[in-house]
Amino acid sequence: MTQDLDEQSLGELVAVATRDLSLLVHKEMELAKTEISTELKRAGIGAGLLGGAGFIGVFAMLFLAVAAALGIADGADIPVWAGFLIIGGAFGGGAGLFAVLGLGKVVKVGPPQRTIRTVKDDITWAKHPTVAPDPELDDLRASHS
Repeated sequence: MTQDLDEQSLGELVAVATRDLSLLVHKEMELAKTEISTELKRAGIGAGLLGGAGFIGVFAMLFLAVAAALGIADGADIPVWAGFLIIGGAFGGGAGLFAVLGLGKVVKVGPPQRTIRTVKDDITWAKHPTVAPDPELDDLRASHS
C-alpha cells in the first residue's frame, strides 16, 4: 500500500491495524516462547542436579555404608552402630550439598523479563500511538523475526 494515511479508507486503515496487531502478537508470543524455553532448560539442569543428589545419596549409602561403617567400628574400636551413624551422617551431608546446589539453579528460574518489557512497551504504544516505541526493544523484536 503506497497510499498516504490521509488517502486510505477506513477499511484499509482497519486492515493495516489488524495486520500489524496480529504481527505484534505473533512476535511477542515468539519472544515469550524463546525466553521460557531458556528458563526451562535452567530448571531442567537444576532438576537433574536434584536427581543426581538422590541417586548419589541412595546408592552411596547402599554400597559403601556397610563397608565403611564396619571399618570405622573395627578401626576405632567403637560399637558397630556408631560406625553406621558416622557414615550415614557423611553421606547425608554430601546429598544435602547436591540438593542445595540443585535448588540454587531452580530458584534462579524467573519470568521472561524481555517479553514483559516489550509487552509493556507495546501496551504504552497502543494507548498512545504517537509515542515512539523504545528503540532498544526494536533490536529484541528484530532478533525474533
